[in-house]
Amino acid sequence: MPVEILPIHTPALFEAAVSRACAALKAGEVVALPTETVYGLAANAYDAHAVAKIFEIKGRPASNPLIVHVADGNGAIQCAREWPEIATRLAARFWPGPLTLVVPRSGRIPDIVTAGGDTVGVRWPFHPLMQAVIRACGFPLAAPSANLSNQLSPTSAAHVVSGLHGRIRLIVDGGDCNVGIESTVVDVTGAAPRVLRPGIIGADEIESVAKVPLLERSSVAGAVLRSPGMLERHYCPRARLIVRSWRDDAELDRLVAAESISPEGLWILAHRSLPMSGRYPNAIMIPSEPEAYARAMYGELHRCDEAGARCILVEAVPEGAAWDGIADRLGRAAVGGSVSARKT
Repeated sequence: MPVEILPIHTPALFEAAVSRACAALKAGEVVALPTETVYGLAANAYDAHAVAKIFEIKGRPASNPLIVHVADGNGAIQCAREWPEIATRLAARFWPGPLTLVVPRSGRIPDIVTAGGDTVGVRWPFHPLMQAVIRACGFPLAAPSANLSNQLSPTSAAHVVSGLHGRIRLIVDGGDCNVGIESTVVDVTGAAPRVLRPGIIGADEIESVAKVPLLERSSVAGAVLRSPGMLERHYCPRARLIVRSWRDDAELDRLVAAESISPEGLWILAHRSLPMSGRYPNAIMIPSEPEAYARAMYGELHRCDEAGARCILVEAVPEGAAWDGIADRLGRAAVGGSVSARKT
């Protein structure tokens, strides 16, 4: 289907985009909207038929729940059957922003949103366009990433266009996302919080605000998923992705040979230094600071795919809570899924 892309770089265009998006969402349609994390594929979270279109467009398994986006704290509470005190503390510190709280779900949230589970992930995004659309609609929005299931998340409107191949009619172009990876998801339904999906807000920050030790992340095998981003294989470029460490060009040469990687079609993402030998012309320097790395990561992986990469070799990232979300995304995107993306 033909796609219309709405800019928002002036106040008039912003208001026009809000009005158009709101009208489509009220009519039960799906719209791609920018958030500070990644672009979302949004529908009325209270309308099971509208939400079903998200699953159809993405090819998403019904067992993978969606996050519900709200425009204020009251909207979040309306999505919940009860609101734990830990949720209040975390929301006061990190909302609006890239944090999703998993709480007992309200009866207003359809089963399709939660994959039939009794909890729902709720987020108050920071992005002004997303906030304005939710306020104009008067209902929360279910909004996973605006891409085909398990593929690279989009951080620009151009990524949405190329990834969804005309499957939606309307995209609002809010420029590049300024966080760049999906939100941290924290389950607050128990006595202590548990990080279900790491993000740019680290576990140490969560624990400091919650004032209780975090529970360990647990296996999801056979369980009803409480959050997206928990499948073993996820966030994948079209190219084969491998995460490894190397100290110098000689070690890189040995690694490429050991992995049977053909230099033709090989792209390298490094954050310490670029290869100097000239044997690897398709090498990209990605920022070495975690927040800047997160902003750039999906965009650079999209760039590799668009250039026809057959294999993407990514330098393993450092230890530390600030890198947890990045390591998680790279590990799930790598060959084999959920492999370590840390330096060894």
